[in-house]
Amino acid sequence: MNGIFAIEKPSGITSNQFMLKLQHALTKSQVFSKEIQRATAERKQQYEKETGKKASKRKLRKVSKVKMGHGGTLDPLASGVLVIGIGTGTKKLANYLSGTVKVYESEALFGVSTTSGDVEGEILSQNSVKHLNFDDLKTVEEKFVGQLKQTPPIYAALKMDGKPLHEYAREGKPLPRAIEPRQVNIYDLKVFSDSLKRDHDYTFLRPTTEEAVATVKNLNANMLNDVLYFSKNYTDKHGLDSEVAKVEEPFPLSKEEEQEIEKEGNSYKAPKLHFKANVSSGTYIRSLVSDIGKAMRSSCYMVKLIRLQQQDWSLERNNVFQLGDFTERDEKVWSKVLEKVLDEGASVDVIEELKKAEKDVPVDVKEDVIPDDQTKNGYTAETLENANVEESSNELKRKIEQV
Repeated sequence: MNGIFAIEKPSGITSNQFMLKLQHALTKSQVFSKEIQRATAERKQQYEKETGKKASKRKLRKVSKVKMGHGGTLDPLASGVLVIGIGTGTKKLANYLSGTVKVYESEALFGVSTTSGDVEGEILSQNSVKHLNFDDLKTVEEKFVGQLKQTPPIYAALKMDGKPLHEYAREGKPLPRAIEPRQVNIYDLKVFSDSLKRDHDYTFLRPTTEEAVATVKNLNANMLNDVLYFSKNYTDKHGLDSEVAKVEEPFPLSKEEEQEIEKEGNSYKAPKLHFKANVSSGTYIRSLVSDIGKAMRSSCYMVKLIRLQQQDWSLERNNVFQLGDFTERDEKVWSKVLEKVLDEGASVDVIEELKKAEKDVPVDVKEDVIPDDQTKNGYTAETLENANVEESSNELKRKIEQV
């Protein structure tokens, strides 16, 4: 089997860790065993012909599992559509890495900005929220829709003077200069009516140790003073001579608000931002969240992100698999549907086809037993349990989603 399909990544796991789980599930199936055996035999023959030596297990490891890649990273906090290429389908993934339209739904909290732009970062600033009102908030829909300059977050996978931005953050060093803004497109932005409500389950971030505060203080000049831009559509429509937003400084946290937060502790609920955005590749949703906070003369950090759609693959169109489809269903069921999706693409209703396959295919009772020889297909228990080795520095490195 070769081609492209989509699967829903849950929150709380990196894209690479999740893909490893999927790869393991497909590799151990009978559906792919013949292809793996053929590829292994070809590689063994090729190696022996070129070197005159027998190929070791290490040399054959690459072809002893399903060839797989993904079409755009989702960071651990994010869930949603992850486009997967298998076999020769991996060659088509480049089409998804740039030039694709993506749809996101996000929730954030007003009153704090962080180093990463989300709940996992260190606090950079605390600001007032008592002036916020829904009518003003709705104006951001117009201000940010269209061609827009956007400053990537410091934890993005970008470099400055040959050094990754996240390295400066990890070392607590200021950047040599401000991060250059990028041109992106926001095709549509909808702020939902439950925005500014406080009836949610999110715990508000509060300052931690003095040491942590001192560390991030070095980054403030480069991160808090990023230029805020409004879209070209908005500035042209209103006859403004520059896309640089003329917005006054955020309101500082008032003494009254500070006392309220201190008194309520973890029970304090900050006003929520809830929106849906249709964006181009290269758009950083967490930067959009931060910019909306600045536009409202406050601050904002992301607590939830769902990629609803990437190109034609959409959770709302039911053409996206879940990992459980491959780990909990009999492969006689999922293989039939997967083959159909690889042949026909995003037009297939995965949920409906799985229901049909359950009825049409006689299913054996499946025992999900991992073979004793777990290195058979290039995996070991250690590999699966420690899939996060490659991203052990993720907490600071933060390969931020570039959509």
